[in-house]
Amino acid sequence: MYLKTCFIHLFLLFGVLPSAWGQRSLTERLDSLINAKLPKGSDVGVSVYDLTGKAELYSYRADKLSRPASNMKLLTAITALARLNYNEPFRTEVWYKGTVKQDTLAGDLYVVGGFDPEFGNEAMDSLVSRVRAFPFSVIEGNIYGDISMKDSLYWGSGWAWDDTPSSFQPYMTPLMFHKGMVTVTALPGEKGDTAVILCEPESSFYTLVNKTKSKSYDAGKFAVSRNWLEGKDDIIVSGNVQNRNTGEVNVSSSQNFFMHVFTERLRKQGVEIPGTYTYAEFAEDTLSACITHWDTSLQQVVRKVLKDSDNLGAEALLCRLAVHATGKKKVSWEEGLSVVKNQIKRVGHEPDGYRIADGSGLSNYNCISPQLLVDFLKYAYSNTALFQRLYKALPISGIDGTLQYRMRGSKAYKKVHAKTGTVTGISSLAGYLKTSNGHDIAFAIMNQNQMKAKDARTLQDLICEMLCE
Repeated sequence: MYLKTCFIHLFLLFGVLPSAWGQRSLTERLDSLINAKLPKGSDVGVSVYDLTGKAELYSYRADKLSRPASNMKLLTAITALARLNYNEPFRTEVWYKGTVKQDTLAGDLYVVGGFDPEFGNEAMDSLVSRVRAFPFSVIEGNIYGDISMKDSLYWGSGWAWDDTPSSFQPYMTPLMFHKGMVTVTALPGEKGDTAVILCEPESSFYTLVNKTKSKSYDAGKFAVSRNWLEGKDDIIVSGNVQNRNTGEVNVSSSQNFFMHVFTERLRKQGVEIPGTYTYAEFAEDTLSACITHWDTSLQQVVRKVLKDSDNLGAEALLCRLAVHATGKKKVSWEEGLSVVKNQIKRVGHEPDGYRIADGSGLSNYNCISPQLLVDFLKYAYSNTALFQRLYKALPISGIDGTLQYRMRGSKAYKKVHAKTGTVTGISSLAGYLKTSNGHDIAFAIMNQNQMKAKDARTLQDLICEMLCE
């Protein structure tokens, strides 16, 4: 009887305390992991919150201010998805102003930009074909591009000037085509011959300079660039093409790229148009009518922003926030940032405690904390509809997006839905994960000043695996 009583006491003791012991063990294990795996000379801030249990699980310098890189996109996307008019699409319109008589438009054609970051070949061909189907094939007036939705600043505050001509450095304008960049594919020929170069989209806007050699290691590394210091659009492809190679390069002016291709394709469809195009703001009147438009849903843009870490899409979301918040047609970066700062207040923080410079994280001036990121994630989780829209747009560990090749073969495989953030010396990861006992967790890990991003990613993956266990 005595032994039975002792056994019951021990059972109750160990049955009541494991959650507290497990919590203490988790903290100790995470502390040890950070001490062992934090890249030498670098810093990290970590915040972990149990959304199911509604309790903080772990904090390590969670209020440390850091550069977020593309984790900034989480703030922008959540702010955009939280608005009542979130599902209003990005729209590009074509209007005419004048009269149509005997196959001739006696007037002008306007293309009105709506800052659609996903406007590509299909959209362009759709606009052109619908214009061609209208009852005129001659335009006597002018063709205008309306880029009045945004001010003339085409680069964000704190963006690195020498990131151009990289495709991830967008040229910001309300008329975007193919993300303001050209995709180049090189196919090898016989050894020593120049490679076959294919460009998408095809256009006379740029000039191709082929300096490649097939299967010739002495030709150097394959590269795609542009004579960007001269502000020109000669796309220079060079180096060895051993197998199929691809590269991307931006163009000097996205708005000119859009209008050039638009007029170029109209001519190919048999429409007689003026020799060139120019820019002017469209004002609707009794002689104007909308010929056609192209819409892109916000969810499609958010998916590209988060899954693929698309900078252009994030800045387009910021511009759209400004338009909806102010009710104005022409807006600035600062007006979009004000909406994000208001969302910071909504999640319980003071905007003055952070520095918000853009919507994508390209800027070197952004400065936020892991705690702020987690509180944005908690806010999204508290609204079921908002959370569902956000969750399905996030990369999944080992499956897709920027997490496609991470955490495979670990206990975090498929269980982490999170946004990455990487620039030189910076690596961050923030989002949601599912634990083995079914709890939903919000977390943010912000590594700073590491020499190798791979080392920071290893630490992040190990933390996620430990949390999933």
